[in-house]
Amino acid sequence: MIQRVTVPTLFPPPTYAHASVVEAGTKLAFLAGAVPLDAEGRLVGEGDPVRQAERVIANLGEQLRAVGSDLAHVVATDVYVVSAEPSALSAVWEVVEASGLSAGPHSSTLLGVACLGYTGQLVEITATAVVPEETRA
Repeated sequence: MIQRVTVPTLFPPPTYAHASVVEAGTKLAFLAGAVPLDAEGRLVGEGDPVRQAERVIANLGEQLRAVGSDLAHVVATDVYVVSAEPSALSAVWEVVEASGLSAGPHSSTLLGVACLGYTGQLVEITATAVVPEETRA
């Protein structure tokens, strides 16, 4: 069971929760950062953070399916964007919102950073998700 908490004494977040609580005994998946690379390892969306964010979300979905989960069961993310411009961060966040990740809403941190691991990479998302009991073998 996922309990998403928005703290009434804090500034109300636009589309995320302040905290997500998972009941003890639940299987969790801690995912490595999803990156904007295709199956052959080529960068997708060079110079375009929105296109890269779309690919990152698609890759994150693949990671989640591989462990028996999905975007709706994500409880926390860190969204990294190579930019010091709030408008670039906002554009990437719009992709996150449209993906269904914020439907929970989940707990998230959006960060502007100097660089990421692959040449030309502008976006990366790490995630923690619940693996629903019905998908466990």
